[in-house]
Amino acid sequence: MFDAEMTALLRAVLDEVCENIPVSETGARACVASKLLDAAAHGHLSTDALKAAGRKALNPPTMWR
Repeated sequence: MFDAEMTALLRAVLDEVCENIPVSETGARACVASKLLDAAAHGHLSTDALKAAGRKALNPPTMWR
């Protein structure tokens, strides 16, 4: 469990990363939130690291063609 400060940071990063995603796109927001929680759980606690994890969730690698 994260403390109130970390929870606020995670929420702020989620909002920033998802600022251009419609609120109705709950699946995309949930995916980003999941990746943020995973990154934080693995010790990636800086704002930059969390933003990178969130953006990566929105831009998964493309499959080989």
